[in-house]
Amino acid sequence: MNQSAPERVVVIGAGIVGASLAYHLASKGAQVTVVEAGAIASGVTGTSFAWINTSCAGIDPIAALRGGAIAAWRQLESQVPGLTMRWHGALSYGTQDGRVSPESILIDRSRIARLEPQLRQPPEQAIYEPEQGALDAVAATHALLAAAEALGATVRTHTPVLGFTVQDAQVTGVETAAGLIEADMVVLAAGTSTASLAEKLGASLQIHASPAIFLRYQAPPGLVRGIISSHAMEVRQAEDGTMLAAEDYLDDAPENQPAAMAQRTASAIRAELAGAEAIVPAFACVGLRPMPADGVPVIGYLPQVSGVYVCAMHPGVVLAAIVGHLASGEIVDGQPAPALEACRPARFLAC
Repeated sequence: MNQSAPERVVVIGAGIVGASLAYHLASKGAQVTVVEAGAIASGVTGTSFAWINTSCAGIDPIAALRGGAIAAWRQLESQVPGLTMRWHGALSYGTQDGRVSPESILIDRSRIARLEPQLRQPPEQAIYEPEQGALDAVAATHALLAAAEALGATVRTHTPVLGFTVQDAQVTGVETAAGLIEADMVVLAAGTSTASLAEKLGASLQIHASPAIFLRYQAPPGLVRGIISSHAMEVRQAEDGTMLAAEDYLDDAPENQPAAMAQRTASAIRAELAGAEAIVPAFACVGLRPMPADGVPVIGYLPQVSGVYVCAMHPGVVLAAIVGHLASGEIVDGQPAPALEACRPARFLAC
């Protein structure tokens, strides 16, 4: 669909994807308004493990997109004040999920012990991916939105979207609890709410809420230097000692509720890491990730109505930087991005 270059762009969603879009769009001269039903990063962004990697198990229909993720984050890190990354690499072993990246290195026990000296029993071998890293997704979202505001963007939190105004099959505005916001282009980047927003415009996007367990612990600093993904745990640590862990959602049985999982994972961490005896669960929840039915991000113009662009994906934190860059090029400059071709919303029309 050909779209004329918009001047007024409304981005719905102030998570990390919406924040990246807002910054990139504002950088290209668009007049950007970000609308968020709750607080900044109050959705799945706040419950993300935020491991920046390019790994994928099996055939990857978005290999070109995923392959640019790390470089895009490094570029943003150099541009956006207050956006800090931790490029300490990742160790994987015993997971047998088949995820590899072109930069994967097979290393032995002695090197593993040097990289993560607190491991009680380093494995004989591990996959090491030195280019990978992590970020504080909430802090990054705030930094991106602050940079967008410095470029003239407006951010409206606690402003639920009620509907849209449409004239001659073209969206002309966003109806909110605080009134109408006129728009030449609307970007739907509202995580798991993206599908319900698209439904208001007659579009059916097969995006469901995929649960995952997010855990945070108080811990002594220095237990984990990079990212460790093993059969026993998936953990990383911030400089202040805060330890993050991720677990698969199993079911809603009492023993698999977040609080119970936090205790069980804490026991596993204590068994794996010397000095971890003092870790204390600080936060545990189920995060709901926007998961397209076919696992491929939904990025591009809605065919049903002009002036609407969709950005819904997992992993959102990983892809936020590259998608913000490419999508803003499509929206403002009219430059189609080949890396996004597999992601178009039009594929759901045949379903």
